[in-house]
Amino acid sequence: MALKKYKPITAGTRWRIGNAYAEITTNKPEKSLLEPQKNTAGRNSQGRRAMRYMGGGNKQHYRIIDFKRNKRDISATVVSIEYDPNRTAFIALLQYTDGEKRYIIAPQGLQVGATLIAGDAVAPEIGNALLMKNMPLGTMIHNIELQPNQGGKMVRSAGTSAQLANKEERYAVLKMPSGELRKVLINCYATVGVVSNSDHNLETAGKAGKNRWKGIRPRVRGVAMNPVDHPMGGGEGRASGGHPRSRTGKYAKGEKTRTKGKGSDKLIIQRRDGKKLAK
Repeated sequence: MALKKYKPITAGTRWRIGNAYAEITTNKPEKSLLEPQKNTAGRNSQGRRAMRYMGGGNKQHYRIIDFKRNKRDISATVVSIEYDPNRTAFIALLQYTDGEKRYIIAPQGLQVGATLIAGDAVAPEIGNALLMKNMPLGTMIHNIELQPNQGGKMVRSAGTSAQLANKEERYAVLKMPSGELRKVLINCYATVGVVSNSDHNLETAGKAGKNRWKGIRPRVRGVAMNPVDHPMGGGEGRASGGHPRSRTGKYAKGEKTRTKGKGSDKLIIQRRDGKKLAK
């Protein structure tokens, strides 16, 4: 992936680092795979504001993505690599030999004209989807199912991948992008490769207006409010608001948010902080 640094001809472009979209091959999506998206602007069914700092933004269509890869043992050709406004990764348009078209999350290095296939024991090549029990150890994968035939739920954002570290009788042991080691049922599907657009985290907006294009309105800091409006508000001058917390007083840093005794605890071997869960 290539980044683009803009000449500082305006204040907004002085610090802007954008995506050059070198991998993108077309700017016209497949119409049959589009769905309209209604923008709520953070309002509920009564028209009252339920979420703050939402509103405006460019109109977008949703691209229907095939997370299940359930068209098995039928080869498909990559027609194009496209931008998707609803996710950080790029998407690839596949055309199957029977004429059907589907979008998938594009892995890094996928080229137009490549042939992909999904099946229980197909070759573990970039873009192919297969059962984890038939993959060699060390394979980098994404779009991983948690339950068989459920569709990919994990590792779908730009530049991410999990590594198949080990295989057990019922489970595959994966090293997640966070560093966590966890078990997933070995009869689940996953796609081979690293998700595209790996430099997404290096982009810089350059100006507040770019967030307005995304439908994000300006956010007011808690320390800038009055005590009646926020626990961190008030004080003389630029007084710090004490320990960072939410509007309702819940700590924003340091508090554990994972539910105790969660069912998937038994599947986590090592947390991302390196601590092993007590069994």
